[in-house]
Amino acid sequence: MPVDPVELTADLVRCPSITPAEGGALQLLENLLTEAGFACTRIERGGVSNLFARWGDKGAARTFGFNGHTDVVPLGDEAAWSVPPFGAEQKDGFLWGRGATDMKSGVAAFVAAAVDFVRDTPPDDGAVIVTVTGDEEGDAVDGTTAILDWMAQHGERMDVCLVGEPTCPDRLGEMIKIGRRGSLSAWFTITGEQGHSAYPHRARNPLPAMARLMDRLSSHVLDEGTEHFDPSTLAVVTIDTGNPATNVIPAQCRATVNIRFNDAHDSASLIGWLQSELDDVAQAFGVAGEMTVKVSGESFLTPPGPLSDLVAAAVEAETGIAPVLSTTGGTSDARFVKAHCPVVEFGLVGRTMHQVDERVELALIPQLKDIYGRILRDYFA
Repeated sequence: MPVDPVELTADLVRCPSITPAEGGALQLLENLLTEAGFACTRIERGGVSNLFARWGDKGAARTFGFNGHTDVVPLGDEAAWSVPPFGAEQKDGFLWGRGATDMKSGVAAFVAAAVDFVRDTPPDDGAVIVTVTGDEEGDAVDGTTAILDWMAQHGERMDVCLVGEPTCPDRLGEMIKIGRRGSLSAWFTITGEQGHSAYPHRARNPLPAMARLMDRLSSHVLDEGTEHFDPSTLAVVTIDTGNPATNVIPAQCRATVNIRFNDAHDSASLIGWLQSELDDVAQAFGVAGEMTVKVSGESFLTPPGPLSDLVAAAVEAETGIAPVLSTTGGTSDARFVKAHCPVVEFGLVGRTMHQVDERVELALIPQLKDIYGRILRDYFA
């Protein structure tokens, strides 16, 4: 009997798997995949649980992989929800609940497609791998990276991989992601000398220095975009002094910026530029400057070719829409998979992800399963 992806989505939504809690979601998938003949391994690292499942021989001539996550973001104001956030209610043509869009419906669709595929049309020379993490919405240091580390240690490999994140802005079939921008956050601290605001010459005010630095950074044009990427962006996300008094010049000021960068840059070159700007401003104003940086991921691109052609053809055959190839949006676990094998992303419409009353259109879940099933059949044909 075919696996019902709507029912599986509902079962997953009922699992309260807020990062890093597993919430029963991975156990549910492990039971289903094991029953279907997949060899399953739970990979535990740093208090995070992940799932690796393979159908077919480890040394198969061709191995197709799926990647996704069952962890979800926090609920926000639970009182603002019109439905129980883990109730998986079905009404008005939608399935409601945290993770319904991002991305338990995507996981349900590719697991259902994989199970039906190996049961109905098992390839003679192929293998199918399913990887599901519980640490995509958090720091992502013990999720897909832990799975890939385990795979390297045990001689497991995917030849290609499809990440089932929601990729479509408004209609299923509109967009395939063939890359992602990199993401870098930098925290600045400028330290001067506290003093009385009536005697500014007796203090060293860090605020004008920080204002100059933030203006220089935000006014700088990083690039004009590249062949497959929009222009890189820098956003000032906070400036803080913690000073409630109007008659005191504070000693310190802090600010944070986030850069989303394309393949014209790498994190090292951007860090060097940020440090140079900070040093120049600190010297000009006679203050001390410090910076700490976190790189969430480098930009990457899977050039248009066999994998994107395969996915695009299946999407158009099932939806009648020719998808555009895009690198827009935030980061995803594809940034880790890209070092392992060619990877693209395709999934549902993501309008309500991370919102109160997150929901997914019911009719689209079986359609996504059909697309994934066609991709598998075409890949192994």
